[in-house]
Amino acid sequence: MFIVRSPLPHHIQTNSNPGKWYRSTFYNALILGICNFLAPGIWGAMNSLGAGGAQKPYLVNGANALTFCLMVVSCFFSPIIVRTIGIKYALVFGTMGYAPYAAGLYTNNRFGTEWFVLFGAALCGISAGVFWMAEAAIALSYPEPYNQGRFLGFWLSFRVGGQVLGGAINLGLNSNNNKAGKVSYNVYLVFIALQALGPFAGLLLNKPSKVQRKDGVAVKLAITKSPSHEIKAVTKLFFSKNFLLIIPLIAQGVYTEAVMFTFQSLWFSVRARALGSFLSGIVAIISGNLLGAFLDRTKIKLKTRARGAFLLILTLQGAWWIWATVLVTEFHKSKPTYDWNDGGFGRGFALFLFWVAGFQLNYMFLYFVVGELAGTDEEVIRIASLLRGTESAVQAVSYGLNSIPIIADVGGVYLNFGLWALALVPGWLVVKQIGVNLGDKKLEREGLAAREEDKISNGRA
Repeated sequence: MFIVRSPLPHHIQTNSNPGKWYRSTFYNALILGICNFLAPGIWGAMNSLGAGGAQKPYLVNGANALTFCLMVVSCFFSPIIVRTIGIKYALVFGTMGYAPYAAGLYTNNRFGTEWFVLFGAALCGISAGVFWMAEAAIALSYPEPYNQGRFLGFWLSFRVGGQVLGGAINLGLNSNNNKAGKVSYNVYLVFIALQALGPFAGLLLNKPSKVQRKDGVAVKLAITKSPSHEIKAVTKLFFSKNFLLIIPLIAQGVYTEAVMFTFQSLWFSVRARALGSFLSGIVAIISGNLLGAFLDRTKIKLKTRARGAFLLILTLQGAWWIWATVLVTEFHKSKPTYDWNDGGFGRGFALFLFWVAGFQLNYMFLYFVVGELAGTDEEVIRIASLLRGTESAVQAVSYGLNSIPIIADVGGVYLNFGLWALALVPGWLVVKQIGVNLGDKKLEREGLAAREEDKISNGRA
């Protein structure tokens, strides 16, 4: 079935009076980005050093598996939390568990304490699932339709911005360390201080009712039904055909995180790991914003943008998995530790840069896809919780398996290569419907919200 698009309603046209700057979508993208930088961004900075900066990846990978297991649960129940305290304070709550995680890595690095690593990981998992859901729902609902891709690119730049900062700090502290090993514990003191600022940054976000968009459409992002209704609705959405079909696409994209960070910790010196963290973040920021600009090119049909992005990203992923398979098979036999002065350093280092860029592209594209599956504002919250919960489940498995030495060495790459192949057909079955059978869900949600607002206004009149 083909859907013929009608002209945009007058509610969704550009408004010449953009409103107050501190109520704008750009302001809220900035605040959401800062929260992302201070919470998962700094978390990513620590893990981009390879195994959280530890000498061996096994304990930290196990702790990260615990974090993501708990995030599956907190993601699933996060719509109920939104119903209770609202989306803004759900975001604030979500930032609170990250500093204890950094503190656990600090005590392990300096004193050899192991239990606090697991305790901090547990606290992080309880809060982070709520944070992931909240930031995804905000990113999909706050911006105007023609700014969706740029909003996503700008916001997600802060996540890898944390990685850039972490790499720069660590590079400065460890620039003379050309051996394998753990990073300086002083790095973690900076990370703890930054992550402790997360809840305060979250308080600066506007509530949905306060956002002033250029197109004049009010943002409505709330859950009004009972908790039991929400659990049933989330479960029903999970088992819908299109969501089940994109699960392999989600899995192949996010499984990579543990694989690439473990790869970096095993085969590179401390300063090479720091350089990789720094440079890969810059590459990811550039590639992510280019994808965002492309997805916003309304002169190109929506179906063309969706299909073009899918084919480009998945083709590049396939090339990188072939490259990685060759390298890890060789490294498993030779057991190298590459420094930037060593011959052959560039083969593995370049792969790591491409992996991080690909992770960013996959992340952005997944948001784009699920945004085209949600028909109402309430479904945005539900599908955001399902996306982040599914990501968490996959990453729990990934980090758990990568705590096993043979999987860390070679098995993770082989498994991820297989996941990529499994995702191609089901992912395409959904993507090819975007802009055709599925229409443009973002515009349809906005039009529905505008019509409901008109009914309320007319009723009062």
